[in-house]
Amino acid sequence: MTQQEIIDLTEQYVLHTYNRFPLAIDRGEGVRVFDTEGRAYLDFMAGIAVYALGYHYPGFDEALIGQVKKVLHTSNLYYHEPLAKAAEHVVRSTGLSKVFFTNSGAEAIEGAIKAARKYAFLKDGRNDHEIIAMKDSFHGRSVGALSVTGNAHYQDPFRPLMGGVVFADFNDLESVKRLVNDRTCAVILETVQGEGGIFPAEPAFLTGLRELCDEKDILLILDEIQCGMGRTGTMWAFSQYGVKPDIMTCAKALGCGVPVGAFVLNEKTAERSLVPGDHGSTYGGNPFAMSAVNAVAEIFGRDRIVDHVQRITPYFTEALDSLMEKHPSVTAHRGAGLMQGLEFNGTPTAGQVAAEALRRGLLIITAGHDVLRFVPPLIITEKEIDEAAAILDASISALEKP
Repeated sequence: MTQQEIIDLTEQYVLHTYNRFPLAIDRGEGVRVFDTEGRAYLDFMAGIAVYALGYHYPGFDEALIGQVKKVLHTSNLYYHEPLAKAAEHVVRSTGLSKVFFTNSGAEAIEGAIKAARKYAFLKDGRNDHEIIAMKDSFHGRSVGALSVTGNAHYQDPFRPLMGGVVFADFNDLESVKRLVNDRTCAVILETVQGEGGIFPAEPAFLTGLRELCDEKDILLILDEIQCGMGRTGTMWAFSQYGVKPDIMTCAKALGCGVPVGAFVLNEKTAERSLVPGDHGSTYGGNPFAMSAVNAVAEIFGRDRIVDHVQRITPYFTEALDSLMEKHPSVTAHRGAGLMQGLEFNGTPTAGQVAAEALRRGLLIITAGHDVLRFVPPLIITEKEIDEAAAILDASISALEKP
């Protein structure tokens, strides 16, 4: 099929919930994708922070093929080796206690919410507990995840949502403290806000939340679905703050393209929350998805992927700083590791820049209020950063012209 035939057929039969770019991707290789006409694109969005290892990283495909030849699915009524090994990888890397595997990040959030409410219920027998979430946050589009997403644009068409959620200001500890009461069971936030515009949590804010939660026996839930898995320069972003969550959610790069998520609990939460019958998932933790988790974990360790992120980040940061200095339409640059954002003043918009960059062979996406978001594969090189920066420079220059 031609690219246009694919686009037309998709629009005819697929529910229109995405405003897709006019690009039909056929295959990927390394840090590039190719459309059906054979044109190459440098990929600096990585399936929205999914393809941490790029496309067809050595050893990854082989692990999946090997599992396909064994068994794809067994149900969670039985044990299997891929699950046991994947659970060990995730739990040991987080320093927490137990993991539940899901099919997506939104499902991981749902499980985290349930675990927090069950923990509080077992303490006092009440079912009127509240969760404090953050304004401008994003946790997913299922009803529970949407309920703790602090953006009216996403929420308003689907009200009434899950009750018992109040919103504080991100990086404002006092705004959280003002909302705490005897019904508060958890505080949930992204360690680095993604959709909200690439805002890392400030150290004093996160350490203050940890102290507050410890004092009140409130659970701290950290969403690392986008910012985890080495993206910010450590395996999990929270480790840079000297704190640990009670529950952490992850997904995206956890399977590097295979749909898988997880929520991970510390010992006290695991021992005093969900029990058999409280939660489940038909596909969650199936052998195929777990083989992906294991392959990713082994590659990360063997090839020291996180060390590469630490080495390449200053070069990437400097390239983005140079773009901001050169172009008056770029008003801010912020981020952590290989999760970066450039904010625009609206002339041009970030969306216009993303569209122009696509035309020139670079894939990037937007976030928040006019922010261009960069979440490339973690294996990018200086040469590829230079190539992306040159395309962006040309794209912005073309759009800034009167």
